Amino acid sequence: MRAVQVSEFGGSDVLRVVDLPVPVPEPGRRVLVRVHRAGVNFADVHIREGNYIADTPLPYVLGSEVVGTRDSDGRRVLALTQRGGGYAEYALAPARTTFEVPEGIEDGSALALGVQGNTAWHILHTSARLQPRESVAVFAAAGGVGTLAIQLARVAGADRIVAAASTPAKREAALKLGADAAVDSSAVDHLTEQLIEANGGRRLDVILEMAGGTVAQAASDALADFGRLVLFGFASGRTATVETRGIMLDNKSLIGFVLPKLYSRRDMVDHSMRELWRATLSGAITPHIGGEYPLGEAHRAHEDLQGRRTTGKLVLDPMS
Repeated sequence: MRAVQVSEFGGSDVLRVVDLPVPVPEPGRRVLVRVHRAGVNFADVHIREGNYIADTPLPYVLGSEVVGTRDSDGRRVLALTQRGGGYAEYALAPARTTFEVPEGIEDGSALALGVQGNTAWHILHTSARLQPRESVAVFAAAGGVGTLAIQLARVAGADRIVAAASTPAKREAALKLGADAAVDSSAVDHLTEQLIEANGGRRLDVILEMAGGTVAQAASDALADFGRLVLFGFASGRTATVETRGIMLDNKSLIGFVLPKLYSRRDMVDHSMRELWRATLSGAITPHIGGEYPLGEAHRAHEDLQGRRTTGKLVLDPMS
């Protein structure tokens, strides 16, 4: 089978299409999926570069989520692979993180609800514990997680939603998805003031942040008393730096989140998947597909993602 493998850490040029044996399923534990579409996530970029939050053994086939047909019964499934392997024609995934896709949800939309949909749901509900009539700011608002977080925050009854994005086009996209206001996330020196002004002069109850570096401090400074800052990535390549004195003085909470830690909790992922399927089928949320690439052009998907030229979910097609 064809697969995209990393044998050394580096730029997009280290992504190589190779021929590998089809993986062997483990009955009752790991299922084999014939991949129709594979998802591309920013975590894949960090893994490729060698700076992911967890160590990665080489050689490694990227890809943490796929949609395809389960080899054992032909049913269409969304599978969270846990150990990579998604950038391929076939992938293995634990049975406990494999979910049948309801009729009426297309492959790309199902993929968007996998890593990014579950991340958006849990950072809002499990981590931030967003309550009705609270305010929330969403960074990388036009990305895969951000586009869903805006919509899910509205479903949850947020009083005001502020989007933070780096370009006018991305800010406009976030407003169309339901954000009440949008700020320029690249203007870090004035970011705190922008966030507060966009929230009607009030500090925010919840901020979802994934850039890392100094952006996290600016976000923390915009939090209200008892506000919650959820850190779920470091797209800048630098982990967040936050001064803790202000956290304590204003009774704020600083919360970290990484989705794979939930994979051993089938009950938690089952619950979020049910909520995501339901919201999509009802039209309450609409997953946004930002681009589809042939498997052999995974490098271009990474370049577009890193270059901040994309919105929504990026998808690879192993069949083209």
